[in-house]
Amino acid sequence: MVELAQEVLSGEEAWVVGGAVRDELLGRELVDLDIAVRDPRQAARDFAKASGGAPFALSEQHGAWRVVFEDGRTVDFTPLPGSIEDDLAKRDFTINAIARPLAGGEPVDPFGGAADLEERRLRAIGESVFRDDPLRLLRAVRLEDELELRLDDETEQLVQRDAGLVTRPAGERMLAELRRLSAGGYRRLDALGLLAPLGGRIDDRLDRWDSPDYRLVAVFGDELRRLPVSNELRRLAAALLRAEPPEQDARSIHRFRRAVEPWALEALAFLGASELTPLIERARADEPAEPLLRGDELDLPPGPEIGRLLGEIEEERAAGTIVTREEALAYARRHAGTVREDG
Repeated sequence: MVELAQEVLSGEEAWVVGGAVRDELLGRELVDLDIAVRDPRQAARDFAKASGGAPFALSEQHGAWRVVFEDGRTVDFTPLPGSIEDDLAKRDFTINAIARPLAGGEPVDPFGGAADLEERRLRAIGESVFRDDPLRLLRAVRLEDELELRLDDETEQLVQRDAGLVTRPAGERMLAELRRLSAGGYRRLDALGLLAPLGGRIDDRLDRWDSPDYRLVAVFGDELRRLPVSNELRRLAAALLRAEPPEQDARSIHRFRRAVEPWALEALAFLGASELTPLIERARADEPAEPLLRGDELDLPPGPEIGRLLGEIEEERAAGTIVTREEALAYARRHAGTVREDG
């Protein structure tokens, strides 16, 4: 992407800035690119035309544009109304305030970001960075967590001073930062006084399963509804929060799975009952490919009664009391009247 950007923007003032420069210095894979230019709109359109990406306005207020590729990579073009030093002075942390000419050359590092990277130090550029954009409170912890850095003393004091602002950013922006935290990142949020205002709390459930969505449910519980989460995450949260530990018999395992699948293992972890994992895995492996009966084989009007009957039959099948289609039909006769004999 860098080579193509150099070709497209040849002869123009353009700088690679922010996380792209930081990640290069850390030897991390370059996934997304951020380029500061005089005319971001035109640069994005020219780059999209040359690369096959899709351009769109990222921020009408700030004039930024983004080019997105099918594999998820992005290239952002941000405005450069003044000098590159002026641009860097508006950023959050010294490690993100390093720029290098797109065409090649020595980096510009007015705040000593490279030295901070060497020392594994996360340092704010100024005392107002969190008041200027409170999302940076979460970003500070996320950068510590992802890059194995540590806030310097002055920046940590600023975080604690401004912790009450943490609820102000838009929910979508907060969620994007929270999803990237490890269990240790959440503990750091808590230690800095940032977690409680968001409605989160730490307990031993946090470490029982390793996934971003699980951690969100473990930390926020019912308070997760305050964030604009996906429908899938809402269903996961509902499954985990309503789950009750099953007994070890086949019938209980079946009922548990009906209530919480496809998250049965996560639910066991949430409940502190992971010792039952082999029973869940065995039940999954032994689950029949086809049901013994379908709803249209029951001579009943459409409605919840059909679903109830089929569910009971599958439970009896899991418990081993029903094995054949004939036995399933007999169960249906006993519990709901007449069924068709054909089919």
